[in-house]
Amino acid sequence: MRGGGNSQGGRDGGEKRGKRNPILDLSKYSDKKITVKFMGGREVTGLLKGYDQLLNLVLDQAEEVIKAPEGEESAEPQVRQIGLMVCRGPAVITIAPVDGSSMIANPFLAAEQ
Repeated sequence: MRGGGNSQGGRDGGEKRGKRNPILDLSKYSDKKITVKFMGGREVTGLLKGYDQLLNLVLDQAEEVIKAPEGEESAEPQVRQIGLMVCRGPAVITIAPVDGSSMIANPFLAAEQ
């Protein structure tokens, strides 16, 4: 018999492989409002209805926040209603809950001055 001869086909040195744990557990945010930022600068807010291990997301009542380009000053960002949408995981940069989060002052700016 050639090869390692273990039951795993030479992988993992014979260790048993268990179920993989997801990197990010989004179950506590199900049916709650989240904000998702994408590569390219887009930002969407909506209710999290589903997700998978690759961070593909399903959002309901989704709306895109369209900010003015740099250099242009606009009174308020525009909001575009999307409805139900599927977000591709590879394009997701950040996921943040809307409730329970707030803006804070940058603590590093005070150290520089």
